Amino acid sequence: MIRIRTFAAFHAAVTAVALLASPLAAALADGAKAQMFTAQGARAGKPVTIDLAKELKKGPVVLYFFPAAFTAGCNIEANAFAKKIAEFRKAGATVVGMTAGNVDRLKEFSAKECAGQFTVAAASPDVIKAYDVHLEAKPGWTTRTTYVIGRDGRIADSFTDMAPDGHIARSLDAVKKLAAKR
Repeated sequence: MIRIRTFAAFHAAVTAVALLASPLAAALADGAKAQMFTAQGARAGKPVTIDLAKELKKGPVVLYFFPAAFTAGCNIEANAFAKKIAEFRKAGATVVGMTAGNVDRLKEFSAKECAGQFTVAAASPDVIKAYDVHLEAKPGWTTRTTYVIGRDGRIADSFTDMAPDGHIARSLDAVKKLAAKR
């Protein structure tokens, strides 16, 4: 029994270190064409379908991938995006969160941690592959990667870092730069 607990604690520590690794290069380079998709998700606790092509007709999209709902870093990130949503909207952008981890809890997560301010959706294996966000250290989860996609469907900015800090400010700056070009 003690050995099992020790192994579990060791495994948890190793996983935590892997998840908090230094920033990585985002999978898709700036200028790359973003893969279009539709996905099931939730907003303010209600089921919705997100269609990236339709969202891009309205303006740029901040597509951020997060490991799993109701984990510490993901809660911090969702709260921070929700607090800044008015600034994203002012710049003409839509924020969409995606995960492959515990998608059964997205309705609750969208209402509570996202404060009903933006959509979160389930990332399919095809979307995970297209955006290269598979988290090696935790199969079935996604990396913490943020893409700012311009109306033209091209990646305007990309950033991967397992720490939630930096994603919101960086993506907001990228959206504001796109707005200045209009």
